[in-house]
Amino acid sequence: MLTTALALLGLTLLGIALGHRVVERGPLAPALVYLLAGWGAAAALGGLPQGVLSLEPAVWTHVTEVVVLVSLVAVGLRLRLPFLLPAWRQALWLAGPGMVLTVALCTLTGMALLGLSWPAALLLGAILAPTDPVLASELRVASDHDRDSVRGALTAEGGLNDATALPAVMLGLGLLGLHTLGPGALAWMWADLVWPIGAGAAFGAALGLATGHALRWRMERGDELHRDELIYVGLVLVAYAVARVSGTSAFIVAFVAAAFVMSPLHLRPDGQGAKPLADRMLAFGGRVERLLEAAAVLALGALLNQVQWSGAVLAYSAVMLGVVRPASVMAFVRLGPNTTRHQRRLMAWFGIRGIGTLFYLAFAIEHGLSGEQAKLIVQASVVTVAMSILAHGVSATPLMQAYRRSGERRRRLEQRRAQRP
Repeated sequence: MLTTALALLGLTLLGIALGHRVVERGPLAPALVYLLAGWGAAAALGGLPQGVLSLEPAVWTHVTEVVVLVSLVAVGLRLRLPFLLPAWRQALWLAGPGMVLTVALCTLTGMALLGLSWPAALLLGAILAPTDPVLASELRVASDHDRDSVRGALTAEGGLNDATALPAVMLGLGLLGLHTLGPGALAWMWADLVWPIGAGAAFGAALGLATGHALRWRMERGDELHRDELIYVGLVLVAYAVARVSGTSAFIVAFVAAAFVMSPLHLRPDGQGAKPLADRMLAFGGRVERLLEAAAVLALGALLNQVQWSGAVLAYSAVMLGVVRPASVMAFVRLGPNTTRHQRRLMAWFGIRGIGTLFYLAFAIEHGLSGEQAKLIVQASVVTVAMSILAHGVSATPLMQAYRRSGERRRRLEQRRAQRP
């Protein structure tokens, strides 16, 4: 059985590597293939080995945290500030007020469909609130010349809401008696909301700009900075250390630092230097991302063999993906010259759940989440992420291809109108 499982995993990785063009053109995203392979490998083993799920929760927390941090640095580098202001405005609305609405709707849904107490339902909603900018590569900003508002907004939102979910998670834990909220929740407001997000963004910007100026200083002295992989890993580690020392969100520090790090290099008099270095760092980050994505989603697929599927959990997942996400987008993304109805519908559908949810789930268990409600939260979280990977993975390529064709037709029509006397 072990040989069968290892062969399946190996063939999956080789198949993705050799047939990536076919996979990318078709409706099967790599994450969906990994999910099915993980499920199949665990099924071949007759379930996960004893003790895998009973490992120290802190181990799972740190592993998933590393995956998110590495991914967020790649996302920040990909955006390369300054970026589209409308995309940032939409992302801030979705990662802020949109996050609040998402958690509120998930709380009501969890109480109604799963029978959870409202604090437990709130915690589940907070765990599921972050979107993942990594698992659906079709939805990410493709290059520094990519100025598409849909991909820009979804990428920036995914980078931001891994951090903005923290206050809601801590509130849920506090209401369950697993975290101190303080009188009138004042301690929570400062220690879990204002300071980690606000100060984290400030520290991240300072770290990114300082690193960028140091890189520019070296390049002006003839250093081509070929050790780009050390810069990438160093930025991740320093961002994490800054967050630990300051008590801020490591996710917001890493993301903002990566988004700002290339800005000083664009100020060089010759205008050169930033793009080659950023491209090399992104190439390295992309390789690490692919490895971590494969490992994380394979593990998620294996976990599917351990959770109990039920009609209530499936219904909750369907409402989460098909009602809650569209409602949160429709409420805060306004139509205008920079956002069409087609674009808003795409943003409303694509809110893929992934590694951030797995991190906050492990984080909650580490903080003492247990009992029957904990089992239900684990089941709902794992099933919802799996259903999201399935639904969004299958639909990402055809929908984005149709979106690109629509954009091309619109541009041709505008050109014809402009040519008319």
